[in-house]
Amino acid sequence: MAVTPSAQYSVTIRVELDAGHPGLLGQLATAIGAVGGVIGAVDIIAAGQNRVVRELSVDASDQEHADQVVAAAGGLDGVKVLSSYDRTFRLHQGGKIEMASRMPLEDREDLALAYMPGVAKVARAIADDPSKAFDYTLKRNMVVVITNGTAVLGLGDIGAAAGMPVMEGKAMLFKEFGDVDSYALCVDSKDAKEIIATCEAVAPAFGGINLEDIAAPECFEIEDTLKERLDIPVFHDDQHGTAIVVLAALLNALKITGQRIEDLKVVVSGVGASGVACSKILMNAGVTNIIGCDTRGTIYKGRTERMNFMKDWYAENTNPEGIQGDLTEAIKGANLFLGLSGPDTFKVEQLKTMAKDPIVFAMANPTPEIMPEVAGPYVRVMATGRSDYPNQINNVLAFPGIFRGALDVRARAISEEMKVAAARAIAEVISDDELHEDYIIPSVFNRKVAPAVAAATRRVAIEQGLARVSPDELGQD
Repeated sequence: MAVTPSAQYSVTIRVELDAGHPGLLGQLATAIGAVGGVIGAVDIIAAGQNRVVRELSVDASDQEHADQVVAAAGGLDGVKVLSSYDRTFRLHQGGKIEMASRMPLEDREDLALAYMPGVAKVARAIADDPSKAFDYTLKRNMVVVITNGTAVLGLGDIGAAAGMPVMEGKAMLFKEFGDVDSYALCVDSKDAKEIIATCEAVAPAFGGINLEDIAAPECFEIEDTLKERLDIPVFHDDQHGTAIVVLAALLNALKITGQRIEDLKVVVSGVGASGVACSKILMNAGVTNIIGCDTRGTIYKGRTERMNFMKDWYAENTNPEGIQGDLTEAIKGANLFLGLSGPDTFKVEQLKTMAKDPIVFAMANPTPEIMPEVAGPYVRVMATGRSDYPNQINNVLAFPGIFRGALDVRARAISEEMKVAAARAIAEVISDDELHEDYIIPSVFNRKVAPAVAAATRRVAIEQGLARVSPDELGQD
């Protein structure tokens, strides 16, 4: 299937146009369009009697296509390509984030207050009472984003260093949508115990830990152990961010279909980190009939092939009817297909056997388990993980607000109830008047989302006794 040109493969081309060739800009645009390039901005860089220098930003579908676009531009008489560059690589040059001081250092007095000798008394105060780190250091608004690069979305096991651009991007999203400061830390180890030890060692400097792109089943051991040992929130976003937004989307989808969450039959395709977490949050929200499928078929009590400790738990707590077989068998009569597996793994023939008004969340990226164009005639509500289709299920709707709320009350943990509350808050951003089959989940750029999620997170943290500060201190009822 041809990939639509997009910004991720865009190229900026600087060209010199011979002023003696009238209509040359139009010819250039036509040549680029003829090879499938999509022109965005066109800027004049310099102009003279005999030449005009312009820059064009052009979207392509992959690197080979971008090269074709540049070649097409240079193939015209009167056009000289002066330079071209990949816009994505240019944006990442030197990294995407930086550290900045919150106050100037302009004289000796500033230096004495910010560093020696003044800083000594602040350090002593924290040594006497470690909780003061929330008051006098960046801990109060700082999250560490940690990965080992073993399960990067769409790329797999690429290693710690290669995971760094993704973590930097995560840090940008934290700041942009939740005003949460964060630091990207890549750990060059696949040993769960080493990663746990690293997190424990750096934890005193941070108000929370966001685990990212760590492969299963190690991610379960890492998160569970850290949650037991640390007194700050530990949140594996690949699991819980996905789960929160899935639940939010489902709550609104059910308003359209008129079904009760307790009556649903849910089939989960892909029982990895996100599949398990999505199943858990759906169970906490009231779903009682969930069947998980992996490459070997359904997960059921007594299965021994390709199992691990997390799938053993899954077998004990799901599939109440003990259904065995493959996805074709499991999906019969299901209300929700939740795809967290791979491209083109869910077929129309299987979709047709679902119950009335089927809901399909096909979230594999970049190619879903079933394309919306294919599923469209047979599905009531469709969602994917892609931004170029309606109903994008995107973690950025969850984690900035979750951590914003947790940091605001200096929470000791992020509970299951806090996650469900966050999901409900996301769903409620869309009013009943706005709700539609193609609009069950807010846009990632909807600025109402993070504050709503933060408020719900704070409220439940306080109710459950997980907050270090009281409602009175927050100025809340």
